[in-house]
Amino acid sequence: MDLVIMAAGIGSRFGAGIKQLTPVGPDGEVIMEYSIHDALEAGFDRVVFITRHDLENTFREIIGNKMEKVCKTAYAFQELSDLPEGFSLPAGRSKPWGTGQAVLACKGIVNGPFAVINADDYYGKEAFKLIHDHLASHHEKGEYCMAGFILGNTLSDNGAVTRGVCKVNSEGMLTGVDETSGIVKTAEGAAVQDGDTLRPIDSASHVSMNMWGLTPDFIDQLEKGFSQFLGNLKEGDVKSEYLLPSVIDGMIQSGEASVKVLETHDKWFGVTYAEDKATVVGALRALHDAGGYPTPLFSR
Repeated sequence: MDLVIMAAGIGSRFGAGIKQLTPVGPDGEVIMEYSIHDALEAGFDRVVFITRHDLENTFREIIGNKMEKVCKTAYAFQELSDLPEGFSLPAGRSKPWGTGQAVLACKGIVNGPFAVINADDYYGKEAFKLIHDHLASHHEKGEYCMAGFILGNTLSDNGAVTRGVCKVNSEGMLTGVDETSGIVKTAEGAAVQDGDTLRPIDSASHVSMNMWGLTPDFIDQLEKGFSQFLGNLKEGDVKSEYLLPSVIDGMIQSGEASVKVLETHDKWFGVTYAEDKATVVGALRALHDAGGYPTPLFSR
């Protein structure tokens, strides 16, 4: 089973303030390495890196060659100019097309159930195990899942964040995702900041951190939907992105997919703000010290 890591958004200046490649582990590990470690431990057996052709050599040097000694790896390439027949790159477009096009780049590479994650998030061990085990027993067309993190476990001490707040029915199935910006940590839990106003939000809500369990038919859906997305762009729009949550939400609403929300109580870590790095470094050091991870994470 494949773990797909979206890393095409990494800039070309590796190691010069690029958060995905910031060393955070006690032996210089980057966050991506923890995801790979936890996924392999959960039962995944191949890692597919989504990057760009102009970054391939540097990416392999920094992380790819190291991982090739640990597990099976493959590469997919997301390019701004990789568009369906009949479409051309709009003048002035420099912004990436988004996570939907990133996973679409895996067409012909990923042919079975797979998990997809961001390169710069620490998700914890539990979520990988939950998704692997669910996909192992639920892999029919349109039968998806996602890791449902608890909102309070995903907040930064250093500023507001955007989270996909999930609507979940009594059977634990996702019915919608409300992309909510300006969420801040408060003494009471969490609130949405709107100017000078704070609106309380349930810190026990489930949120999506872009960690999905999918089946290969989803890539075909992405291909069909990307043409529709491009066809609906307004003239002069050079910023809109084709995003996984929007695609999946549309499939739920049309009845083409069901998504099981797998609740995880692990704490998410990420470097949203520069000040977050110290918190992440300390948290990972504590996990190593408690025996959760070996040091170094992978033997050399």
